[in-house]
Amino acid sequence: MNRLYIGLDVHKASTSVALAFSGNEEPEHYGKAPSDLNGFLRVLRRIEKKHLLTKEQIRLCYEAGPTGFVLARRLRHLNYDCMVTAPSLIPIRSGDRVKTDRRDARKLAGLLRAGELTAVHIPDAADEIIRDVCRARTDAVSEQSRCRQQLGALLLRNGYHYTGTCNWTEEHMRYLRELVLPDPAQKMVLEEYLQRLDASVQQVARIDLQMTQLLEHWPRRPMVEALQSFRGFRQTAAMILVSELGDFCRFDHPRQLMAYVGLVPSEDSSGGRRRQGSITKCGNSHARWILIEVAHHYQLPPKVSKELSKRQENISREVKALSWRAQNRLSSRYHHLRCRGLHPNKIKTAVARELLAFVWELAQMMR
Repeated sequence: MNRLYIGLDVHKASTSVALAFSGNEEPEHYGKAPSDLNGFLRVLRRIEKKHLLTKEQIRLCYEAGPTGFVLARRLRHLNYDCMVTAPSLIPIRSGDRVKTDRRDARKLAGLLRAGELTAVHIPDAADEIIRDVCRARTDAVSEQSRCRQQLGALLLRNGYHYTGTCNWTEEHMRYLRELVLPDPAQKMVLEEYLQRLDASVQQVARIDLQMTQLLEHWPRRPMVEALQSFRGFRQTAAMILVSELGDFCRFDHPRQLMAYVGLVPSEDSSGGRRRQGSITKCGNSHARWILIEVAHHYQLPPKVSKELSKRQENISREVKALSWRAQNRLSSRYHHLRCRGLHPNKIKTAVARELLAFVWELAQMMR
């Protein structure tokens, strides 16, 4: 059957289109198409009509990038075979020093025909909505931390030191609001920082409320609730990890999931020599970050705290047993690596890698 392979170099305003037919002919540049969905579909139907092809005879691909997965989801909804490929896994010739939109589109069409492209997972629209909200919360918390650091630096430069037990409590905020600076201009700067801080706190609270409301109707809610039975996972951390990784069961083995998140060590081995380096840091950096943050909780001895016990209400006995087994294994691993004198960051990374295997096992139980 004659097939047509279409490579797309997608940008914000336009998309370069290249065609590669079955055989050994060089891919040809077709032209540019609008990047909006309706405009691109008109160009695609024009290609179908010109070459007398059906949807089953056409395959399309483009690189994952800032334009997201809207185009791929729309094409798949219309029963087109569309693949989004990983840019870091596209073969590159060492002597190729010319890069243009036309050449990129032709290259994608040729590699798609040769079967040398690696597809990335296209998340569901619901998962992507939750993921955007979770990432917005992370940005809001980062802005809040930055504002606190800047406010603290202002007071430190002017010789003011808070002597209370804990910063950013109600007592500390009362101290900041009642603080009198020698110059009215400095007092104005302090008030501006306090206004920014109040706004960031309210923003985080609004996003948290939105996350709670979205969770009520999210198809992956059972996985989020089960994950909260693990130590270190509350609603925010569980929603972040599940929204970033989506369907855990698409990985046949936990090692594949570890490699996807970039928690496996890099390696440069040849002959009888084996040398391992730092972790690859490939794949989803946001999921890797939250896993390492959660791994910090396993430095303490195994314990079902009051908060954890409350989160484990209405959770099955099998999931509770898995959570307890994970606590014992990861706490023991944390203690063993600490006794070996490893750097704390390396310990947390190793524990996060093993924690991901328990999360994968949980996903298998929730199928």
